[in-house]
Amino acid sequence: MVVSAVSFLNTWPLVWGFLHGPQRGLFDFRFDLPMRCAAALEERTADIGLVPCAELDRLGLDFLPDVGIACTGPVRSILLVSKVPFGEIRTLAVDSSSRTSVALVRILLAERFGCRPALTRQAPELNEMLAQADAALVIGDPALRLDPEKLPYRTLDLGAEWVEWSGLPMVFAVWAGRTENLTMEARAAFRASYEWSVARTGEMVDLAGVERGFEKGLARDYFSRFISYRLTPRHLEGLALFRRLAGELESVEFLSR
Repeated sequence: MVVSAVSFLNTWPLVWGFLHGPQRGLFDFRFDLPMRCAAALEERTADIGLVPCAELDRLGLDFLPDVGIACTGPVRSILLVSKVPFGEIRTLAVDSSSRTSVALVRILLAERFGCRPALTRQAPELNEMLAQADAALVIGDPALRLDPEKLPYRTLDLGAEWVEWSGLPMVFAVWAGRTENLTMEARAAFRASYEWSVARTGEMVDLAGVERGFEKGLARDYFSRFISYRLTPRHLEGLALFRRLAGELESVEFLSR
């Protein structure tokens, strides 16, 4: 089976066993941006993908409930950066590589700050984004390369903001596919890859410095503190809430066309 996985640093603990451990060779792995993982399933060029949760209902996909990309507080790699107070954002530049992050920022801006900005899609370069809009949504490795405390702008960690607002964890991506591809054997393999990988966090931290240029302390915190990978019933409750709210956004957009 072909598996489409995300190329960001946050996926390493999920795929390390498939790349370097006892699960190597079980699947044919391809790496890309989150939105391309969803597209690969839609186009049937992949059987299982690490899919942004906002895509599950749009594509009618099932998912494996054991592991994913989630947080129970600050996530560090999904940042809203704004030149103006959050309630005054009228234009928002977004990195559209993940529909989940775009849906999340729209939900939180509406619910927390009462604003519904117009979106523009741009490459994830902060200065260029802010030259064109009041605020910018930056995700993944580009967000990790920013230091929010040193930016001369207002910043929100959207993981922390969701948890504070909803009281539930936020799930960003899950292993998903059509039900017939999500076999018990596949479920066991994805779970085993994570368990093998998490015991080798030090190796991943070292390579994150060598291959991606991340400071070791940040990489270790990212793998072990900012991202949660094991999904609990509370995570799945948070996922259900997010899917409902994201679905309502889609409905409003459809009715307004």
